[in-house]
Amino acid sequence: MAIALAAILIILAVAWGGALVGLQYVLGVILPMVALLVFIIGFIMRLVYWAKSPVPFAIPTTGGQEKSLDWIKPARLDTPTTTMGLIGRMALEIFAFRSLFRNTKAVRTDDNGTPRITYYSAKWLWLFALLFHYGMLVIVIRHARFMFEPVPFVINAVEALDGLLQVGTPRFFMSNALILAGLVFLLLRRVCTERLRYLSLPADYFALFLLLAIVLSGMCMRYIGKVDIAMVKVVLMGIFTFNLPSMDQVAQIGPIFFVHVTFVSVLLIYFPFSKLMHMGGIFFSPTRNMKCNTREVRHINPWNPPKKFHTYAAYEDDFRELMVEADLPVDKPLEEKEDEAEDAQNEKAPA
Repeated sequence: MAIALAAILIILAVAWGGALVGLQYVLGVILPMVALLVFIIGFIMRLVYWAKSPVPFAIPTTGGQEKSLDWIKPARLDTPTTTMGLIGRMALEIFAFRSLFRNTKAVRTDDNGTPRITYYSAKWLWLFALLFHYGMLVIVIRHARFMFEPVPFVINAVEALDGLLQVGTPRFFMSNALILAGLVFLLLRRVCTERLRYLSLPADYFALFLLLAIVLSGMCMRYIGKVDIAMVKVVLMGIFTFNLPSMDQVAQIGPIFFVHVTFVSVLLIYFPFSKLMHMGGIFFSPTRNMKCNTREVRHINPWNPPKKFHTYAAYEDDFRELMVEADLPVDKPLEEKEDEAEDAQNEKAPA
């Protein structure tokens, strides 16, 4: 955890120091363009790699009664055998985290000296994961207003609903609270749970700290160290339309903006090569995207190359004399083979 936190502090120092010494154009224009290019290329490469990976076995997750006899009702979403059932299960997994909703917690207890494993429902992880992901989705949609002029109605509607409570000036968005609550819970869960703390790697903490840094720097930019939003839109629209802004325009924005943009750029670069790629990997998971119809359809292993088989008949033709000499049983007598060889020779001879 200390390594991940130190990396975040180093990024913060580099971004803040670079904004103060005149590197605003590098941090605010060049770095985001490079990060966006790395993100797009890396994301596509990972998806292509997964799409080309063969699936040697049919391993769909069966979460309910499989389809068998007509009078036994199957679980059409947990064990889908049709395309529509498969689409329904994938939709529930993507939009509602259905497998995480069924997450349980195992606790070892002693019952009169006999050790037992007891399973409890653990819905807190599902709830806060849902809050974080949907909070992130709403924030991304709201930030899309910096890329369009005029702003589409959908983006304005999402922003209006997000700030419906109208708390404070400028108004406080509910998505900020949701994503912050989700990230804090996920971090405390990893720190306070002994088993997770033992299994966690610096990369696990780095992703959480990086997302927290993005959220906190964005909130500071909105409520504390305010920046020129109009100029921010000019800069971002210039990046996405390849009509790059001038150095004077970029220099008018406060340092906190460059800290926020630097953290976002690091996230974009880091994303395709980290566990965060589960966003795209869920579509290529064979445990989810395969039908549970192994009783009806045989799964062919794409790793098996075509093979040339040497049949027993051909084997006997090659070794019939030796088999007869060794008193081994043969399907065709030796005389038949000699007659077939003589007929073949006569057919090859010129008339």
